[in-house]
Amino acid sequence: MASCAALGALPRSTHALTQAITAIDSHAHVFRRGLPLADARRYAPDYDATPEDYLRMLDANGVSNGVLVQPSFLGTDNSYLIDALIRYPDRLRGIAVVQPDVSPAELQRLSAAGIVGIRLNLIGAPDPQFQTAPWPSLLRRLADLDWQVEIQAEARRWPDLLGPLLDSGVKVVADHFGKPDPATGVGDPGFRHLLAMGKTGRIWVKISGSYRNGAGLPAAAIPLLRDRIGLHHLVWGSDWPHTQFETVTDYARARAELEVWLPDPTDRRIVLLEAPCRLFHLGR
Repeated sequence: MASCAALGALPRSTHALTQAITAIDSHAHVFRRGLPLADARRYAPDYDATPEDYLRMLDANGVSNGVLVQPSFLGTDNSYLIDALIRYPDRLRGIAVVQPDVSPAELQRLSAAGIVGIRLNLIGAPDPQFQTAPWPSLLRRLADLDWQVEIQAEARRWPDLLGPLLDSGVKVVADHFGKPDPATGVGDPGFRHLLAMGKTGRIWVKISGSYRNGAGLPAAAIPLLRDRIGLHHLVWGSDWPHTQFETVTDYARARAELEVWLPDPTDRRIVLLEAPCRLFHLGR
């Protein structure tokens, strides 16, 4: 498998990489007990998942690089995430959680540390009013940074969320297959809307967290995602350490799923290397 450097023109990054990138895990979390927790949270684990634990998982499963996503239960205090990125700049990038009125200076600080986007976990939260201040200013700044807005939300909400985000010029990343309703699967109208908007070329989908969407979804969803979103806009994520599903799966099993979903090694190369290299600014 070739490295990112062999893929040609990539988004410029201030983080020079000293090792070959061969496979990228696009979705994982790190945390430890005792960190300050967000007031509004649905869950907080009672164990540690440190950057060192995560890197050992990558090494054991033949994955060179990873993208750490700020856990929602830590709110907008990205300090533990940032510390990991600073200590392991050759291997990690990050997705932060910020307030919509975050300052331009703070965004620049996050960018310098290896942050390449923000996450909105909207489960149990209302839709943001993207057309109302301070959102338009933030979205313009994110577009200027070539960052992404990663969203975890039920698929039924995509028709309301995608329009203003795409109008703003940002890249949109849908977590966990876009989270269609398990009762309707790929027939979920919101999931169908997400597929239809793949024609914009500014939507990516993480094929991750299959256990969060009901049995059988990947087999039905991946052919549709491939056709409407495109392999170059799909990225794989382990969802390590599988919060709230720790007894259901593990890293090796999550990695092995991709071999089943995409049995062709050329297809896997796109999803594990080519697509995430560009999306997460991993490259020389």
